[in-house]
Amino acid sequence: MALPFYPLVFMNFLFAATTLCLARPSRLTAGVTVVAAVLWIFGNGPLEGQVLWEFDATHGLTVSDLLSVAALGVAIWGFREVGAWKPSPKRRRRLLNRRY
Repeated sequence: MALPFYPLVFMNFLFAATTLCLARPSRLTAGVTVVAAVLWIFGNGPLEGQVLWEFDATHGLTVSDLLSVAALGVAIWGFREVGAWKPSPKRRRRLLNRRY
């Protein structure tokens, strides 16, 4: 009976982090979404579903792994929304003109 408990906890963490990142994009929520996506890949166990692409006899891409792909897409959108990858010119000028 306790077998699907931890995968369900990981799935709820993934959904909550993704929803929070969509509702309030920030570096923190996008980072938490990346962590949740990675945890989901390793913790989805009994909830994996069908194998879509088989790497070898014991490894493959499953249906539930696609949830991590979607969450990573949301995290990338969140990082871009807050401008984590391209600094604004005003911020760069302020840092260069500061006296120490």
